[in-house]
Amino acid sequence: MVSVLQNVAIDCADAYELARFWSRVTGQPLHPEDEPGDRETQVLLPEGPVLYFNQVPEPKQVKNRVHLCLRPETSREQEVERLLGIGATLVGDHRNPDGSGWAILADPEGNEFCVLRSESDRAAMKS
Repeated sequence: MVSVLQNVAIDCADAYELARFWSRVTGQPLHPEDEPGDRETQVLLPEGPVLYFNQVPEPKQVKNRVHLCLRPETSREQEVERLLGIGATLVGDHRNPDGSGWAILADPEGNEFCVLRSESDRAAMKS
C-alpha cells in the first residue's frame, strides 16, 4: 500500500490572489468555482497534484522547508524575467557564468521557489 500525493498546500494571506499569481506562473486555470474572497482555492495542473491555497491568519516568518522547482519551457533567463514582471521577486541568484545553476524567486507573499534550467538550456551546455 502507498499514498498518492493529492495536492501541494500553500498557506497564505489571500488565497484567491495568490492562486491567480500561480495560475499565471503555470499557465493553468483556477478551479472553476473559485472566486475572489474564497479562503481556499486551487490551480488545476494537467498532471499530478493540484496547487492548493489555504488562507491562514499568521504571516510567513521563515524560509520554506519545502519549495517548488520550476523547469521553464523557454530559457531560464526569459522565465526569470517573465516571473519578475508578474510580481515575483529575486531572493537568491545561483546562476553561474557557464549557464549552470538556478535562480531563487519569491511569490507575492514571500514563498520561495526555484527556476531551473530549461531542457534547451541543458542541451546547449552538452554541445
